[in-house]
Amino acid sequence: MIKRLCYNRIVMKVKICGITNLDDALVAAEAGADYLGFIFYPPSKRTTNVADVQGMVAQLRQLPRCPLLVGVFVDETAVYMADVLHQCQLDLAQLSGNEVPKLIGDPESPIYGRSYKALRPTSLEEAQADAEWFLPPKMAPGQPSILLETYHPNLFGGTGETGNWPISAQLAQELPGIMLAGGLTPDNVASAVTQVHPFAVDVASGVEASPGKKDHNRLRAFITNAKR
Repeated sequence: MIKRLCYNRIVMKVKICGITNLDDALVAAEAGADYLGFIFYPPSKRTTNVADVQGMVAQLRQLPRCPLLVGVFVDETAVYMADVLHQCQLDLAQLSGNEVPKLIGDPESPIYGRSYKALRPTSLEEAQADAEWFLPPKMAPGQPSILLETYHPNLFGGTGETGNWPISAQLAQELPGIMLAGGLTPDNVASAVTQVHPFAVDVASGVEASPGKKDHNRLRAFITNAKR
């Protein structure tokens, strides 16, 4: 049985992922984003690097309200991810590849207590089984338990394809802390929230003008519609 966690779910939380520049980061923070995601995966169209993120974070940390800052990784070692979190002053690591559960669940892991897994399940049974393996035993304040992404045989997110909301809704009933991703846009996020009742929603391509560059009007509309 999945271990249940307690969350105070008053207002929907929003993660804006694939941040590559300071302008987008500041607009997202001002609009009410709760998380900003920085992708450290060179094959991604939205990848960034330590030096650029350090510059952005230096400005973001001066804000009266700085979102939680998330490093997004694919099949990296815990030591590497912990080093990037330290260098860039990031709060959380999102594991979006084929990582093993001990990176999250082992108290000896350098990212223990500040990491969560992105899953791309093909069925409810798979989602439930993977959640059992990857549920963090210790979590930072405001941290999601699991991110549910759309399944794709070759890509690790950012596909723009809508996920299976019935599967996500069932898992969200069983496990608080679910962050929903996959094909979300300003036009469908309110419906997704209503149907799935997640802890948070995550968007990258759905608020872009082009890969890596956000459309600020769509970004603001997404946050408003999600939280409304």
